[in-house]
Amino acid sequence: MEEFRTARPHPALAGMVAPYIGYAQEHRGGGPPVHLGLPSGAVTVAVSLREPMDLLGGPGAEQGPVRLQAVVGGLHMRPVLLGRCGPERGVQLAVHPLAVRALLGVGAAELTGTAVDAADLPVPWARLLPERLARARGWAEVFAEVDRALLWGLERSGARGSAPAELAFAWRLLRAEGPVRVQKVADSVGWSRRHLAQRMGAEVGVTPKQAARLARFERSTRALRARPPGLASVAAACGFADQAHMTNEWRELAGCTPTQWIRDELPFLQDLPVPAGPS
Repeated sequence: MEEFRTARPHPALAGMVAPYIGYAQEHRGGGPPVHLGLPSGAVTVAVSLREPMDLLGGPGAEQGPVRLQAVVGGLHMRPVLLGRCGPERGVQLAVHPLAVRALLGVGAAELTGTAVDAADLPVPWARLLPERLARARGWAEVFAEVDRALLWGLERSGARGSAPAELAFAWRLLRAEGPVRVQKVADSVGWSRRHLAQRMGAEVGVTPKQAARLARFERSTRALRARPPGLASVAAACGFADQAHMTNEWRELAGCTPTQWIRDELPFLQDLPVPAGPS
């Protein structure tokens, strides 16, 4: 049995957080025992409404498996390995990296390359949210609780984020469709290439080149979810030099080839929307 529900965040959170996803899945011998949490251009927050989640490897579990009721995953360039056993029920959301400071109390750069217990964030709602969601009756109440928590964080921060408009514009350009030249992006925002790299590294934790690479990889995952007839067309449409280039990127970023992912993971996944960005 699988159930997925989505809900738009409160209007005050528009662009900062993608639509929430609620999920309920029963694993009765079906599906892979390990789920790949793929790299993306958003900071992911996931809260289990049942048993804690098992981080088996990758960012946040370098020293061994970790069990968490609520996890926050920063931007990363390799997959997170999550255990899948027994029934799952939870809520997941994607936060724009330039909105992380306003909502979660830390900059996205502090979370890059790792996954942490949400209870360790410097915002009280993160420690209280799992219990409040577990008491919620139905998805509408679950999503309302998430809204309340994030709005409280936004009000407490007193701002929609401290990132300058130039950085937000550069992030959008780097994630645009088609080939991206970092120098052209820097010129577009009136910064030197070095200054752009410094500001983006300090606030987001990745370089401009890595940001563009993540965007291209995400485009390929979205294209593959549509189950295209051939991989060569996906590679061309997503900005890879050829199919071999896309396959090599998948091996490095996902730990598997696109063909392996389609076979082992895709039948058991729900797409996670990406936030447009703070206004």
